[in-house]
Amino acid sequence: MGFDKLTADLEGRPILAWSISTFNACAAIDAIVLVCAAGTRAELEKIARIAAPDKLRAVVDGGAHRHLSVAEGLGCVPPDASMIAVHDAARPLVNCDMVERCLESARNSGAAACARPVTDTLKRANNEGFIVESVDRQNLWSLETPQIFRAGLLRRAYAEVMAAGTPVTDETSAVQAAGAPVALVATQEWNGKITYPGDLEVARLVARGRATFVS
Repeated sequence: MGFDKLTADLEGRPILAWSISTFNACAAIDAIVLVCAAGTRAELEKIARIAAPDKLRAVVDGGAHRHLSVAEGLGCVPPDASMIAVHDAARPLVNCDMVERCLESARNSGAAACARPVTDTLKRANNEGFIVESVDRQNLWSLETPQIFRAGLLRRAYAEVMAAGTPVTDETSAVQAAGAPVALVATQEWNGKITYPGDLEVARLVARGRATFVS
């Protein structure tokens, strides 16, 4: 993006404010921990305290990689928490229904993640950018967040990740490495991640459409 995308404007509010205010409004959520990239803490904490005045419990600096950031966040989660949800704030249009359906699945299975079935044709390419083979998309899913787990399971999985020094790109990978199954919860509305400028334009269109539908 060329700048901190979490501060980018999305229909009058910073991207961070969208997701964190959703978690603040969800009755199933008791406390929120915000993990920030290096050098962004002061600005993001200001946004978060306005967007989540009731449930923001801690703001902490993250690490150089995702698994290190999640480990820092876990250290601030209240010890009596029974379930832990991890969400990427770059997915601003998460809603309470997504959170609650994922939470219900995680309560039943121990671990669950929002996801979307892959519908595109998939190809594997070589280092020169030429197709070398087709990839069967049957039973393939694109993982999203929130990803929600029984607290003890996630803490154990991350203790093993940290002890091994092996990076993971999401929490389901850590839990799978610990030998636990993860249920997938299909998202029924757009829950895209802001990575490129064009993603922000899509999010704006979706946000406007939802506001029009609600009104």
